[in-house]
Amino acid sequence: MSELKRKTKQVEMCGEMVDVVFTEMIRPATKEELEAMDPDTRMLYKYLPPLNPRTYIAEEGIECMQDVAVTMRDGVKIYVDIYRPVGSGPVPLIVSWSFYGKRPFEGQSEWQIMGVPPQTVSNMSKFESADPGYWCRRGYAVANVDPRGIGHSEGDFICFGSQDGRDGYDFIEWAAEQDWCNGRVALSGNSCVAMTQWRIASQCPPHLACIAPWEGTSDMYRESLYEGGIPAHAFVSMVLRDAVGYNYVDNMVLNAQKYPFIDCAYWKDKDPNWSAIKIPVYVTACWNHFHLRGSINGFRKIRSSKKWLRAHRNFEWPDAYSNKYLTDLEKFFDRYLKLERNGWELTPRVRIEVQDAYDFDYQTDRPEDAFPLKRTRYEKLYLDASDLSMKKEPVALESKTAYEGATGEVCFDYRFEEDTELTGFIKLRLWVEADGHDDMDLFINVQKLSTKGEWLPITIFGEAHPGAWGKMRVSRRKLDEKLSTDFQPVQAHTCSEKLSPGEIVPVDIEIWPTSRIWHKGQQIRVQICGRYIREGWFEPLQWEADNKGQHIIHTGGKYDSFLQVPVIPPKYQDGDYIYR
Repeated sequence: MSELKRKTKQVEMCGEMVDVVFTEMIRPATKEELEAMDPDTRMLYKYLPPLNPRTYIAEEGIECMQDVAVTMRDGVKIYVDIYRPVGSGPVPLIVSWSFYGKRPFEGQSEWQIMGVPPQTVSNMSKFESADPGYWCRRGYAVANVDPRGIGHSEGDFICFGSQDGRDGYDFIEWAAEQDWCNGRVALSGNSCVAMTQWRIASQCPPHLACIAPWEGTSDMYRESLYEGGIPAHAFVSMVLRDAVGYNYVDNMVLNAQKYPFIDCAYWKDKDPNWSAIKIPVYVTACWNHFHLRGSINGFRKIRSSKKWLRAHRNFEWPDAYSNKYLTDLEKFFDRYLKLERNGWELTPRVRIEVQDAYDFDYQTDRPEDAFPLKRTRYEKLYLDASDLSMKKEPVALESKTAYEGATGEVCFDYRFEEDTELTGFIKLRLWVEADGHDDMDLFINVQKLSTKGEWLPITIFGEAHPGAWGKMRVSRRKLDEKLSTDFQPVQAHTCSEKLSPGEIVPVDIEIWPTSRIWHKGQQIRVQICGRYIREGWFEPLQWEADNKGQHIIHTGGKYDSFLQVPVIPPKYQDGDYIYR
């Protein structure tokens, strides 16, 4: 198969000129051209409808202004499809901004929005975005945007950077001045469409009234390309193949190899200005998805006094298109885009689902005031390698256990003597040694076992989820002192510290947040291994682990390896009856 062409050009980022590697996007082609290509050539092309500016009836009561050209501040033209109610006056606008094509040419198929029955979402809907078939019938316009470089839009596309934010600003301010818009604009969508919202909102467009980033990575380095410091390029490579256009795209994988540490302008440019976001925000987070950390941290970092978080167990797509939560989102938009006094402010600032096992939840949408929960009590469970257990008190005697770094694993278990809820951030302290290599890649899962010692997973689309997770490349163990807290260690990623033979070092591993109940007699397990354990999952999540020889875990005495867990005491207890 032919390679995509690449180029390097200088781009201003955070006041510096940065050499950025760009590659050709997947090239547009007509259906006839695609049919005539051999399979290898076809991999470099995708269908793109030709430009066709017009206004037409998309569905009964909904008209589409197709391929509207909008000029950015530097003269670059981008193209957008705008859906609005037929015959209405000025209405508020909901914007979908991402590099996914603005017009699904064959409609939404079931694999694209797994867990959502066919025909639930109209063919007007951009992937992971507000559906005009729902919102236009409720008095809103919806804009499906092809950002700079995407589709027929001009320029080269920089992924999740300040350029995207500035272009979003320009589009919002243009749209607010149109006679069909009431001057109030929102951003909405999940996953990639949520990730762009943080970048645009941090530019503070005056007419951006609110945003709803449902499930979105916020730190591209720590949560995507180098989770735990371990390179993870397969998923981003796949996603970039959805960027179709005539120009070039910032190739994050090649640039991650070019800039392997985070303290450079390339990565700083992808970090939103969190303190600038002060408008109303409705965030969602899935306990079992790789956008989890980004959603939670985004909610915590923004300065808005009007922000709401809903954390749930379901996957992003069925949650986003469910009737229950579409109606919930409509109340949010009605309040800040139509200025209706509908009582939205009485919505709890935080709502959580407390998971139990399989597809059972212990509680749904439980109201809380903040996240982490204010009444959290952090407790330590100390690892004991002598019997592979965890104990409530520090272990006096030193011991160690080992496993083959590339293929093995080791587990430590603790049995709860009473019902125990864990909600929030978990931290794992390990004292580790590499025998036969100068580095270690650690993959951590925190799991629930039955009273008989059987694994009780959470199931997503009928498949077992590995459990609350964390990862660390030990040479990247240095922490960022400004970002880290006692409950959330954050790696600095500014240097590499290889291990010497026989060297034993402590590492503090961030376990991404969770919420789960352990009933009396059930066990919590820490699974430690050198690889990602999950088979057959549809998303190509892969990490480029570097493990050789044996991994040795030291516990007891001066080696205070422990699991720190966020125990949530009952709100009220009457005898044996517990109110959570």
